[in-house]
Amino acid sequence: MKRAALAALALAALAAPAAATAPATAERPAPRFRVLVYSEPDSFHASVGSVQAAVAAIEEMGERRSFGVASRTDPVVFQSEVLRRYDAVVMVSPDGEMLGRAQQRAFERYIRAGGGFVGVHAVSLAEPAWPFFVDLVGARFVTHPPIQEATLRVADRDHPSTRGLPRPWIRADEWYEFDRNPRGSVHVLATVDESTYEGGAMGADHPISWCRPFRGGRSWYTAMGHPPESYSEPGLRRHLLGGIRWAAGDKPGDCG
Repeated sequence: MKRAALAALALAALAAPAAATAPATAERPAPRFRVLVYSEPDSFHASVGSVQAAVAAIEEMGERRSFGVASRTDPVVFQSEVLRRYDAVVMVSPDGEMLGRAQQRAFERYIRAGGGFVGVHAVSLAEPAWPFFVDLVGARFVTHPPIQEATLRVADRDHPSTRGLPRPWIRADEWYEFDRNPRGSVHVLATVDESTYEGGAMGADHPISWCRPFRGGRSWYTAMGHPPESYSEPGLRRHLLGGIRWAAGDKPGDCG
């Protein structure tokens, strides 16, 4: 009984996102939208420093752009009464099996009800046995060459997550290879030019970021963001912020 009572108290605390960043006051307007940022501190395919840097960057974006951010590492948040309070769920590099079946069903209901999803980097390794999630992300990670500099080609310069990015965009990261080219089922936002780095194996068309409407909700993914210093780069921060704003319904963008 005592353990159940403590669990209920913890869930009640998680279901109060208004206090996750800073409470609204007479001087501070209410957040335009709210996002739940979920990460796993023991993610194998993303360093602790990388995950911490990503979460800190999103929290800072929320402060500067007036949207609410609740950062969590416990999957207990994947319950309908909690999820419905957020406009988008941002998953920062979790991998492997992360949710129980009841939590999976709650997340599916959230997406079908119009919720937004933002997937960052190693999330394309997560939940390989959950078809809904695999489809939501768009493709599965297979491998990557060593971290190195490469050139990105922005395919859509109107979307909020790619508008204003450099031409060309040159940066260093882990350049993920996927089990398939998702083009045709997703709207490709950017590709990586395999002629500008060593070890690429997907060919001339190598999508690295994409988006699409998904079963009533919105899905946005970027494979970038492994080095912790990525989250200090103006370009990647612009990319991630635009993806969050689109997924949360704050900024329009054609992902059809």
